[in-house]
Amino acid sequence: MTFDRFLREFKGKLDLRTLVDRCVRWSRFANLLGFIVLALPAHGQGSGTHTTTLDQVNQAVRETQRLCEEQIEKDAVPGLAIAIVFQDKLVYAAGFGVRDVNAREPVNADTVFQLASLSKAIGSTVVAELVGEGKISWDSRISDLDPGFAMYDPWVTREITIRDFYAHRSGLPGSAGDALEILGFNREQILHRLRYQKPNSSFRSHWAYTNFGITEAAVAAVKPYNLTWEDAAEQKLYGPLGMNSTSSRYADFSTRSNRALGHVQVDGKWVQKYRRDPDPQSPAGGVSSSVNDLAKWMRLQLANGQFEGKRIIDENALAITHSPQIFMWFDPLNGSPIFYGLGWIVTYDKEGRLLVWHTGIFTSGAATIVRLVPSEHLGIVVLTNAFPPGVGEGLALTFTDVALYGKATQDWLTYLRKMYSNAAAALGAGTDYSKPPAATGPALPPSAYVGTYTNDLYGEIQIIEQGDGLAIVEGPSKLTFPLKHYDRDVFTCDNTEGETGGVTFTIGANGKATTVVVDELNSQGDETFKRHSDEHK
Repeated sequence: MTFDRFLREFKGKLDLRTLVDRCVRWSRFANLLGFIVLALPAHGQGSGTHTTTLDQVNQAVRETQRLCEEQIEKDAVPGLAIAIVFQDKLVYAAGFGVRDVNAREPVNADTVFQLASLSKAIGSTVVAELVGEGKISWDSRISDLDPGFAMYDPWVTREITIRDFYAHRSGLPGSAGDALEILGFNREQILHRLRYQKPNSSFRSHWAYTNFGITEAAVAAVKPYNLTWEDAAEQKLYGPLGMNSTSSRYADFSTRSNRALGHVQVDGKWVQKYRRDPDPQSPAGGVSSSVNDLAKWMRLQLANGQFEGKRIIDENALAITHSPQIFMWFDPLNGSPIFYGLGWIVTYDKEGRLLVWHTGIFTSGAATIVRLVPSEHLGIVVLTNAFPPGVGEGLALTFTDVALYGKATQDWLTYLRKMYSNAAAALGAGTDYSKPPAATGPALPPSAYVGTYTNDLYGEIQIIEQGDGLAIVEGPSKLTFPLKHYDRDVFTCDNTEGETGGVTFTIGANGKATTVVVDELNSQGDETFKRHSDEHK
């Protein structure tokens, strides 16, 4: 079962924390889960307005450094890097642990990490610079900038803007297009296929996290400047700030000599197992950088678009990114609203201070967070090279608590560790295919199922004979997964992340399958694949 179907089934039946616990099982949606966790707790127990002092920040730095060393000693993550800025100065930057558990090379403040969805906040900075140049605005229509792009609804196609996509209020379902990326479709193909993706809400009425919505907005934003997104990011942001280790291209990350590789836990040990090439969704998840570079970007954000006394980004265009654009939900612990801005999560603490942040997670082994307190000119970024997440978020929350209120409002590292531990053991929703049905009906002969099936959104899949059974072949990459018989015309298969889902056939009058539904490719509950017409005979 996918994240969207899970939410529909359990809406109103579970509290938000339980939803988060259960949603972690769907690791494909980990980018979303990372900052849901941060949206849960109340922040700030103090009273009255005060200005953070350097002594408070130094106290918070010392506590955070101690915790970083402790987490590495406990093997909570293989490696991490952290940078803290205050009043337009880098006050702390360091690395801990190792870049790769095999080579054992140390992490330092110049080690390059993949940022995952922290890229969204960086991308919105690039777009703000383009807005400041005047050829586009946040309210420029995509249909004017990129006439070939289309949504499912023609009216939405005509009206949707850069702002709508960057605020995740397009009506697209959460993570629309992500499965296409997994299947091997490239960026152009995925954006074209979004026209076949049915919405899960009316336009501008609900928030839903979509990597490829932001990707389309970024692609459209650079068209009047005759630049690729990757070149625009380099020319408009990385170059002017001297972010020489930062790139929006996976090829650059993969050739860095000082880079952190992703790790996952296998039998309780950290293993370097996967590579993640996020180029198709680069504006939403494809940036790689070091904490030393990101400190410059945080200073730019906190100085309202200036860096080293020079105006880089138009102040108004940048300020809009930090402003609430759409309501996400209420914090269940303190009732305060959580908003999404433009590439940023936006909240306010008990003292009325604006807090903006974003996280990023790759299930292949990355967890990142940036957290800014603009009124105090204070910011922290933490990068880690491991999944599951929790350590970076806990460090960032602890730092800002100590800096703002003198002490942590709770033990964030323990809180998040327990949350993810509970999530791993939480029961999921839908059919549990690990358990056999009460009574098993026989399958038809393989020839009844073998064939080519099509769907507007996902294209073709094939059911083939493989060995003594069947297999499903999906996408341009021809990903092939064996099918296991479950009951009658229902089979199961394990996807690339080891998750088991159903593959259900409908049999026609001629004794052959006419349609098939693949759970992994059926997030909205209406994505049916139909057998090619010439195979019905």
